[in-house]
Amino acid sequence: MATSNHDIDTDPSDEIGRVLATIRFAVIGVFLIALVGLVYFARDFLLPVVLAFLFALTLSPIVRFLQKRGIAPVLSAIVLVILMVAAFSAAAFLLSGPVSEWIDSAPEISRKVQQKLAVFRTPVEAVVEASEQVETITEGASSPTVQKVVVQQPGILSKAADTLFGGLSMAAVTFVLLLFLLASGTLFYEKMVSVLPTFSDKKRALTIAYDVEREVSHYLLTITAINIALGVIVAIAMAILGMPNPALWGVAAALLNFIPYIGAFAGIIMVCLVSLISFDSITYVIIPPAIYTIAAVIEGQFITPILLGRRLELNSVAIFIFVAMWTWLWGIVGAIIAVPLLVSIKVFCDHFEGLASFGEFLSGRLTVEEKADVEDKAHV
Repeated sequence: MATSNHDIDTDPSDEIGRVLATIRFAVIGVFLIALVGLVYFARDFLLPVVLAFLFALTLSPIVRFLQKRGIAPVLSAIVLVILMVAAFSAAAFLLSGPVSEWIDSAPEISRKVQQKLAVFRTPVEAVVEASEQVETITEGASSPTVQKVVVQQPGILSKAADTLFGGLSMAAVTFVLLLFLLASGTLFYEKMVSVLPTFSDKKRALTIAYDVEREVSHYLLTITAINIALGVIVAIAMAILGMPNPALWGVAAALLNFIPYIGAFAGIIMVCLVSLISFDSITYVIIPPAIYTIAAVIEGQFITPILLGRRLELNSVAIFIFVAMWTWLWGIVGAIIAVPLLVSIKVFCDHFEGLASFGEFLSGRLTVEEKADVEDKAHV
């Protein structure tokens, strides 16, 4: 009986290897799905914890710098946390007035926008009227014995109270945990090193921890300074152009700029709408969004790449996917912290040879020397 070439060439070890690879990918896939589900459903707990660790990574170099000059970590941690709470509280207090005015004038703003966009309303109204006619016909054809059940939704005040309580609780957990993390100094690193078995593992763990801390701290402090400067420039420009509530526009520009691409686009759209209802001349309507666009382009294409350097450049596709994913998981706060988390993951991957390819995907265009440096870290 003849033996086929397929039976001769097939190696049992290759078959076992393919089966094991399939099982490994399946396990990784199930783990990732479970991890995403955990992150989504446990966001009320995980969000303040992640925020506290990001703040701690940013401020730990400052605490360590002050400790070398004789200031205890507990004292510097208390001062830094108090300053952060005071800054956030002052910003919330100063912006509460303009935001309340915008909320109260929302109907008037909507009416003005409709008047300005009246030329585009005719086709839209035709579509709406057609859809209403279809809905009327559908309801008329339904059985008269069918009863509609309407679920009563909670009121606006109840939603606002729940949102306010949730925000205050998240802020309290974040700042208390941040205080403990900063006050502990290097205790976290010492505990991490003590549980590792070999000296090489201890060395690698410390190298990774300090690299992540340095890169994330550099990124967040630099981006925060850039965004504050952008907010000041936008506020001054809006005040000169006569836009209402220029301070609010400055704060909005600074906060939105933490979200790559989407934040700048959202800011431009909002400035367009307010400029449309604030000015009658088409020239004056165009100038505020044009100034905002120029400032955002200069910041994104020139200022930020120069100050951050090529080492922290990230793949734009990876940034967009990561921002979209974290926005879906944790809302606007997730969108703001998406890039710092991506920086942490990239730095972590650069230290492991098995994850170097994924770290390379997350990176922007690196020079030959920078690629060699990353490869050296992965082999250490």
